[in-house]
Formats: sequence, C-alpha cells, structure tokens
Amino acid sequence: MDSSVFKNSKFLFILVTAFLSVMGIGVIIPVIPFIVGKIIGAGKVNEIALYVGLLVSTYSFFQFFAAPVLGALSDKYGRRPVLLFCQLGSAIGYIIFGLAGSLWMLFLGRIIDGTTGGDISTIFAYIADITKPQDRGKYYGIVGATVGFGFMLGPTIGGILSNISLSAPLFFAAGLTILNMIFGFFILPESHAKEARNADFSMHHLNPFTQFGFVAKNKLLTSLLIVGFFYFLPFAQLQVLGSVYFKDILAWGPTNIGFFFLLLGIGDMFTQGYLNGKLSAQYGPLKLVFAGFVATAAAYGINALLPLFPQNAFAYLFIVIYALGSGLFEPSFGGLISQAANPGEQGRVMGVSQSVQSITRIIGPLLAAFLYQFGHSTPFVLAVILSIVGIIILDQHKEEIHKHI
Repeated sequence: MDSSVFKNSKFLFILVTAFLSVMGIGVIIPVIPFIVGKIIGAGKVNEIALYVGLLVSTYSFFQFFAAPVLGALSDKYGRRPVLLFCQLGSAIGYIIFGLAGSLWMLFLGRIIDGTTGGDISTIFAYIADITKPQDRGKYYGIVGATVGFGFMLGPTIGGILSNISLSAPLFFAAGLTILNMIFGFFILPESHAKEARNADFSMHHLNPFTQFGFVAKNKLLTSLLIVGFFYFLPFAQLQVLGSVYFKDILAWGPTNIGFFFLLLGIGDMFTQGYLNGKLSAQYGPLKLVFAGFVATAAAYGINALLPLFPQNAFAYLFIVIYALGSGLFEPSFGGLISQAANPGEQGRVMGVSQSVQSITRIIGPLLAAFLYQFGHSTPFVLAVILSIVGIIILDQHKEEIHKHI
C-alpha cells in the first residue's frame, strides 16, 4: 500500500466501515432514552435509565461472544465475506431498532447489531494482511482517527436527525451501511490468501471460549491482552460517567458536554491520524504504548482532582493529555497485538482482543455507577490505580515484546 491510501478504494471501504461502526453506535446515544420512554412511558425515569443501561450492555455482551468467532471465520473463509456480512447485520439491527414498538424489538435490534459488531477485529486483520508489520501502527492510527471521527460525529448526527423523528438516525445509519456494503461488494478484494488460511476449522471454532483458549497458549498475547484490559476498563468508566461527572462538578449543560466530546474527538483524530505515524517510525510501538499509558493515567489523575479545583481549565487540560495518550496507545497497541500473532491467526486474535474490550464495556459502566455513590472522584481514582497496574505488567514483559517487533 503506497502513501496515497485515501485514493485506494479498498482502504477507503475499510475506513468507511470503521467510521460507520462507531457512528452507528453514536447516533443512538441522543435518542435511546426517548425511544425507551416512548414505549414504557416518559415519566418512568428510573425504568428508562435501567433499560437504557441494559440495552447498552446487551450490545457489548453479544459483541463479546461474536467477535472472536467472526475473527476465526475470517481466518478460514476470508475477510471479505465476514466484513460484508457484518455490514448487512448492522443495517438490519438499526432498522429493527428504528421500527421497534416494544422492548423486545429494541433488544433484538441490539442483539443483531452486537452479534455482527465484531467487524473492527476483521478490519484490523485485513490491514495486517496487506501491510508490513512495521507499518501497521501507522495504518491502525489512520483507522483509529476515523473511529474517533465517528465517535465525535455520531451523537451530533443523531441529535440533528431526531428533529425529523426519533427513528430517523437509525434509518440514516442503516442506509449508509447498506450503501457501503454494496460499495464493498464491488470493489473489495480478498486480502487473506487461501494458502495462508486456517485449514484446521470445525464447529468448536464457533465457541468463543475456544478462541480465548487458543490465544491463552501464546503467553505474550495473553500478557498484552491483560495490559489491554487494564487500559480499556478505565476508558469504559470515562465513557459512561464523563457527562454526569462534568454536570455535577462544573455544572455543565448539554452544550458544554457536547463541545467537550467534540474537542476530545478532534484531539484523538490528530494524534492517531498524524502524530502517531510520525512518532512510530522514530520510537517504535512499544515506547508509544508506554507513553500513551502514562499520559492517560495522568489525565485520570487530573480528573480525580477536579472537585478540588472545579475550573473549566482543568477539564480542558484533561482533554489535551488524554487525547495525546489514547492516540499514542491504541494504534501502537493494536500493532503489538498483530505482530505477536501468526499470519493465519490475525482474525481470531483481533477478535479476542475486541472481546476483551467488550468485557470492559460491560463491567465499566456498572463499576463506575457503583463507585460514584462513594464520591464523585472515586471511579477516576480507581482508573489511575488500574492504569498503574497495567503499566507495571507491560514493563515486566517489555523484553519479551522486543523479541517480536
């Protein structure tokens, strides 16, 4: 792949697919409480919060089980059919959610979307197929920047389209996803050569725990996934608690909170899409993972101190440091995971990695909500502690990692 990646139709499809995966989640955020309220009654505030939480967790729960299976299927049958299948499933999930007139239809929509929501792992496997190991961090950074753009733009689109109807954001996401699937059907070549595919494939590969057991045989991969758990669990707490925290501490309204996430998305895009690629060639992925982990830990520490210094400046300082840290860590970490896996295992390994992130998105919101009652800063104090543990584990395996990069 040359430097003009954006002129490359197959990479363009990969970027659009990554964008839609996150945007589709984002467009639901502004409307989901109102859709639930429309079904069960707008005055049932506590029940609405409960069902919103359950719907969010349902998506992550099914993604956890499906991602490694989809990855294993892509190792056997190729990346192309899995990516196209995931696009179709997401579109169906959006449509069902948008048409839902009952709670069971809402859950069905999220189950279908979660089950086919493991396409990020296959996207990373596709990139691993067509790039050199030393270049993967750069391309993962471009994909990460695209994901950041989707994270930033999704809620904005959802809020605007909700003025048409509560279902309009879902139908919009479904339409884009179907168009992208058609685009991919005609232009996306298979990246996983038949001779490199996993010949040993049977029904036991469809068991997600089989994929975890397979990856567990590789001690380096296991160690890296444990490090990833300690990075993504604090992030999951931030995702669910950030808006509530800034509302309570700084008395921010929806506009302030929206602007906060806009800046966070822009910062993440810049770091992953530009800065990471520049620094990766000079310092290598392991140093960037260390630097990113330390920076995000420091950012959580700043957030934990916010009640003592309730100034907007501290919140924006958090944005700068956190965007820098996450932008350095995530694509470089994806590169390390990829380099630790064999060519015929990229799909299942990336699938397991995505499942680990799904676990954090199931645990994180519940843990953050529980800790918040003991003090607004408590979840972020824990985030610092978890980050330090992850950094220590990473440091203990740095020599072993050096042998594989």
